[in-house]
Amino acid sequence: MRFLVFIPPKDFRDESLSMVKLFFSKWGVDCKVTSYSSKECVGSHGAVITPDINTSKVFASEYDGIALIDGGGIDEYKLCDYRPLLDLILNFDSSRKYIISMGNSVKIPARANVIGGKKIATNDRESARLATLFHGVLSNSNFEMAGNMITIKSSSDIEDCMQQILEHMGVT
Repeated sequence: MRFLVFIPPKDFRDESLSMVKLFFSKWGVDCKVTSYSSKECVGSHGAVITPDINTSKVFASEYDGIALIDGGGIDEYKLCDYRPLLDLILNFDSSRKYIISMGNSVKIPARANVIGGKKIATNDRESARLATLFHGVLSNSNFEMAGNMITIKSSSDIEDCMQQILEHMGVT
């Protein structure tokens, strides 16, 4: 299984990225970090990551899914309004490939309009507003799996739910 892990160029949640990469590695999922910057990306706690691939060069057909990492950079770079990223999410969704979104990164699939009728877990007020606006069904759970859409309420919930998510995806 191959996954993309998308991070904002700045202020992504370091702990979210490290937990997702840890679980993917533990379960043998090949993952590539991607961003719209080819330069070093800096996390909110100082982690410095050089993306493996620029997001503009990504084809959904080459991956089984994408994980969207949360953090202040989602809002700072207005990534939920960035048409190329929204189009990429649409491609993943139309191909029925997994979209994992956590915390405030839920805004991206909401704005891509791929959450209609799906249960959505988020603890971010603006993400909840967008999820409701785009006909998502808000949930009080720590995470939700609705077909190919998987949402995680916050980075603190990743460790508790990643094993169940990977089992749901059929990773063995």
